[in-house]
Amino acid sequence: MARAALRTPLFVACLLAAAAVLTGSAVPRQPLQLLQLNLCASGQAGCFTGRSIAEADTVIRATAPDVVTLNEICAGDVRTLERVLADVRRGEVTSAFIAAPDRPSGEPTRCRDGQEYGIGLLAYIPATAEGHTYRGAYPMQDSTDPEERVWLCVHATNRFHACTTHLASQNPPVAQAQCRHLLTVTIPGLHARDGYDPTVVAGDFNLRYGAAPDLRPCVPDGWFRLGDGGLQHILATDDFTVRSTRWIDMRRTTDHPGLFVTFE
Repeated sequence: MARAALRTPLFVACLLAAAAVLTGSAVPRQPLQLLQLNLCASGQAGCFTGRSIAEADTVIRATAPDVVTLNEICAGDVRTLERVLADVRRGEVTSAFIAAPDRPSGEPTRCRDGQEYGIGLLAYIPATAEGHTYRGAYPMQDSTDPEERVWLCVHATNRFHACTTHLASQNPPVAQAQCRHLLTVTIPGLHARDGYDPTVVAGDFNLRYGAAPDLRPCVPDGWFRLGDGGLQHILATDDFTVRSTRWIDMRRTTDHPGLFVTFE
């Protein structure tokens, strides 16, 4: 008589774990909604209206995203919008900010009202995930621009990496080099250090797609791109798929539309 196979709880658990490895995950991936905004909020540029933060509040309440990537923003405005997203999502929101260094002074670049100026990121991170934040400046910079360029990433473990950046505006070769460094050095380094999860990068790259200065040379294999038809782009690893995408009219409060994408 053949011996019956034992099906202990540990044995079944091992089978389920092996199946999760082979199929990628035992739990269906949750959709990820991302909103990209360049708010021109420093008060130093001609596109400043003083109304973009209030408009961002309205857009965040209307879209209820998981992630908001913020370019050209003051530090205090990131905290203001963090409270908005936390109110909308009724849960824990992580906020992150990095100031753009000012080369002549060695201090952070400042908004007109004295706040630090740079880029920010907001992320709703479920209680089942742990959040980690990483930030840094690029090793290559436009020596003629006093504003040095930076990157910022948040990792929600077992869910996503989300990053934002605002690249060099007056020197396309430098912007391309910064883009390549972020996508082929910085982010792979974060994956190696903190574990791989599907990854999305959104921001004002100051590069176009399919026309000079061209974004395409810095996009690695295994990534795809969405954009606003101009300088803003969303790049994602191809284990994401796009459910929907739309452009958001910011009602002339800034010089860029919002980009809102739902990934699966």
